[in-house]
Amino acid sequence: MDKIKVMIADDSDFVRDGMKIILDVDDDFEVLGTAVNGRELIELAEKNRPDVILMDIQMPEMDGIEATKHIVEKDLGKVLILTTFDDDELVQQALRNGAKGYLIKNHKPEHLKQMIKSVYNGTGVMEESILQNLAGRAENTEDKAAPAGGFDPSGYSERELDIVRAVAEGLSNKEIAAKLYISEGTVKNYITNILSKEGLSHRTALAVYYLTGKK
Repeated sequence: MDKIKVMIADDSDFVRDGMKIILDVDDDFEVLGTAVNGRELIELAEKNRPDVILMDIQMPEMDGIEATKHIVEKDLGKVLILTTFDDDELVQQALRNGAKGYLIKNHKPEHLKQMIKSVYNGTGVMEESILQNLAGRAENTEDKAAPAGGFDPSGYSERELDIVRAVAEGLSNKEIAAKLYISEGTVKNYITNILSKEGLSHRTALAVYYLTGKK
């Protein structure tokens, strides 16, 4: 297959150079360039048109949240956010701006590569630990059932919405079945139909859509 063209934006030399080395030795990837801030990244992306951009959130001059918005608006590549465990709220902002997912910085090389391939192939990706934190944040609001503003519940039955909420809470099919008193097979069928309805390929992408309003 063609190499996946990647760009890396991070103000940490260690993180930026480390990921470049990991990807450079793999024939599936081509690193087109690296940047230390969002502004520099946008300039590089306009010239080279990457497939996937690894984007740090907190950078000088222009942070990853603002840079993601520009990248998505100009269709310059798919953004995969790099985050730490305490970046939950910032991650949510980046997802609203169109990022396709995020991963924790202390990843293993093979996990990094798989996440990039997933985003390249159109699948939203999300670290389970951050998904749980986002779900917990939603549960602590006044209306626990309220989805993000961009999520349109009008085309759903009440049972379908129950399924979507449970997916967003990070529950497995078995846990959803027990919670709603239905079979695992029924849960699976509901999720398959919901993903098809929304044009999504993975339950994580559905959770992201519900919690952030962005596909």
